[in-house]
Amino acid sequence: MSELFDIYSLLGWIGVIFIILGYVLLSNKRLKKNYVLYHLINLFGAAGIFISAFVTKSWPAATLSLIFAGISIFYIVKILGTKTEYKEFR
Repeated sequence: MSELFDIYSLLGWIGVIFIILGYVLLSNKRLKKNYVLYHLINLFGAAGIFISAFVTKSWPAATLSLIFAGISIFYIVKILGTKTEYKEFR
């Protein structure tokens, strides 16, 4: 069981790194909130945290990460649905 816990814990830490990376890149204006890449970083971060939280039955963290993932998916779909000249994938 400890081997599985280590894998899930690692996924959680990778998720945390992704969330922090997205925030730092946004704050330093390397990414904008309307870039698909920004929301993909957040989506992968939320997925990693969700997996770790679900396995450890940390329901508040699992719920928050699901909501965060849902917001990311919503904005990815919204950005991809805009006219080509307004899409920013960076």
